[in-house]
Amino acid sequence: MSLEETVDKFKKVDAARADYPGEHLVVLGAGVLLLLAAGRSRSFLMRIAAGAAGGALIGRAASGTGGISKLAGALQSGGLAWPRR
Repeated sequence: MSLEETVDKFKKVDAARADYPGEHLVVLGAGVLLLLAAGRSRSFLMRIAAGAAGGALIGRAASGTGGISKLAGALQSGGLAWPRR
């Protein structure tokens, strides 16, 4: 099995599973914390590694079906249905 087939298999498994409540917010928070750690690090390699991992986690949080992309879609289509008083 090649690397590309393995990655495609993991993507299919991830797309088929249900989203956990707050999953994307946790991933977003972890990404932000890694970016903050990258900014404070003295080591060049640590800054690169933590920055790349933080950016990847933020991208993952934004691209999920139950996360920020769902909120953006709702806002673009006219907003969320807020309760009226």
